[in-house]
Amino acid sequence: MNERSSQHWGILGLAVALVISSVILGGAIGNIKRGNDTITVTGSARRPIRSNYIVWRGSVSSQQPTMQAAYQDVKRYTDRVKAYLKQHRVPENIVTLPSVETDQIEEYTDRGRTGRILAYRLTQRFEVRSDQVDSIAALSRQAAELISDGVPLMSFPPEYLFTKLADVRVEMLAEATKDAQNRAKTIAESAGCKIGPVRNARMGVFQITARNSTEVSDYGIYDTSSLDKDITAVVSLSFSVK
Repeated sequence: MNERSSQHWGILGLAVALVISSVILGGAIGNIKRGNDTITVTGSARRPIRSNYIVWRGSVSSQQPTMQAAYQDVKRYTDRVKAYLKQHRVPENIVTLPSVETDQIEEYTDRGRTGRILAYRLTQRFEVRSDQVDSIAALSRQAAELISDGVPLMSFPPEYLFTKLADVRVEMLAEATKDAQNRAKTIAESAGCKIGPVRNARMGVFQITARNSTEVSDYGIYDTSSLDKDITAVVSLSFSVK
């Protein structure tokens, strides 16, 4: 086959491809113009937020041959923690001290439990809940000072919460709906159509993630490890097409 024949067949193939593409596109536009057709789109809205509530948990414990000795240690450690919190102006009414937890350390051999108690381990947990996020967060980082004073403190990372989700939920759903409408309008206009009334609407789950995170979940996310977060609302709308 000479060069001119190759060019001829190449041009012919391109023409056939263009015709097929036109038929497919024309069919799609024709389908979207039918009165019973709909466009389904997803709209979203995102807002940056800062946590307005904090929960900080910790514990002190002691293991001794007798329960009395372990309790005396735990009581002394707990009093030191309470004094530390008071020193940093933490109100008593936001501090929770549940009952002391007691565990028995039993002796085991190759044959199993012997029934002998080797020691007792007592644990006192505490929890601080406050809307003074910055001050409690700073205190949780400074609490290692207690360890240097001989208090065996176990401090856990604070949980950062946002308690005003109900206040912004309606506004964000409205923003997500507007976004969906704009998307549907753009799609319809590109096909020479207009959108009509909403046929179906479905609200997705809210995602509360760390700032600028791309993490998503079908069941929703509620990040509590970050002070600064993003809230994302999602809606799915189906519009009739005119």
